[in-house]
Formats: sequence, structure tokens, C-alpha cells
Amino acid sequence: MSGSGARVLVVDDERAIQRALKATLEAAGYHVDVVGTCSDALAQVALKPPDLVLLDLLLPDGTGDEVAREIRTWSNVPILLVSAVGDEREKVKALDAGADDYVTKPFGIDELLARVRAMLRRAVDRPRPDAVVELGDLRVDLARRRVTRETTEIHLTPIEYDLLRTLVAHPGKVLTHKAIIQEVWGPGYGESHLLRVHIAALRRKIERDPRNPELIETVTGVGYRIREPEPRENDGAEAVLPAS
Repeated sequence: MSGSGARVLVVDDERAIQRALKATLEAAGYHVDVVGTCSDALAQVALKPPDLVLLDLLLPDGTGDEVAREIRTWSNVPILLVSAVGDEREKVKALDAGADDYVTKPFGIDELLARVRAMLRRAVDRPRPDAVVELGDLRVDLARRRVTRETTEIHLTPIEYDLLRTLVAHPGKVLTHKAIIQEVWGPGYGESHLLRVHIAALRRKIERDPRNPELIETVTGVGYRIREPEPRENDGAEAVLPAS
């Protein structure tokens, strides 16, 4: 199935991965530009703004978090981080710096294209502060600070509501522990245990089965995100892009 014609900037210094990503994305209908360094990535984003940046974590002249942080000073373009297994600390740094999500090498074509489609869609559909967000049968009225399931109101504490509001304001985006804590409690707090306690309490109220949550996903070692149902496309593609 062809893509949207959106422009994707691939930032990776491995020639084999550059070729594989370019071929995969162009076959799906995207326009693709490829660069191999941090400096070239920043210049490309400034001079020829893409609709999405596919950003490798480790580059010859810097790291993904440096690129993401600089881009975020002037652009809200979606950033999909590409990381290798074992790079978790750097991955968290890049997410805190402004990257939206990540895939881990090696990854399948289906997964990559699904992430790209979802991020481009969210860039258009991000909820407004006065929006009503529906997660299955759960309804979050951001303007009225009201959460309901069908006709039943769910009573949340102020902290629980602020946690939910923060997550639904970034649907599908991985939010690190640090980012959530700073948004809900403010700068200076660093108690991830406190966050886990309140997430557990929130799940007990909004999840059908808190032991098997369907709405709030734990991203192990990183943070949380609100799950989104993804359309099933390109089911027959089984190829896997190489690891660096």
C-alpha cells in the first residue's frame, strides 16, 4: 500500500541501512532524503523541512539526543529514533530531548512502516486542549476535566487526572519517567517510585483489567505511553532491516 507522499529524512551513517530504509520508504510512497551526520541532519531540517525524521542514535559527529534537542528549539517535526539493543540510557536521553518514539535494530518492515504512519497521523490529529479524547469506551473531556466510561463518571484525584491528561495529550508517544514527573509534579521532583504508585492507582480506575492494561503501556526502563490501535497493513512483508 502506498504512503502519503510525505517527506522523510533518514539520518544514519551506515550505507547498508541508508539503502534499505530509502528503498523501503520509497516503495511505500514516501519521498526520502538521506544524510549521515548530525550537522547534515540539522542543516537539512532547517533548509528542507521534512514531515518526519528517522534518526539513528549514534552518529559520527554526535548522538541522537543532541540532534533532537536542537531540532526542538525550532520545529515540532515527529522524530522516530532508531536504536540498537543496549543503548537504553542514550535512548532515554533522546526521548527526554524531544524524540517521539523509537524502534530497535534489527526491526521488521511492517513495524517501521506502522510507526511512520502512526507518527504522521498523530502530527495532524494531536488533541487540542479543549478536545474530547476517546480511548475505546473511555472518554476524556479535557476542557471539563471529566472522565467517563459509557454513562458512568470515573472519579480521579487531581494527580491521577494530570497523569492521564499528560499521556492523552501525546497519544502513542513514549513519555519518559522524567518527562512525566516534570509535567505533573514540576521541576525538582525525581521520585519514579511515586510515579509508579500513581500509575497503578490510575490503572485500577480506567483499565478493564489493571493486571493486563490495555490503555497505559509500560515501556520497560523508559516510561509510559497511551496505546493506539494500529491498522494492519502490509501483512505479507517479513523482511528485516539489518542491524548496524
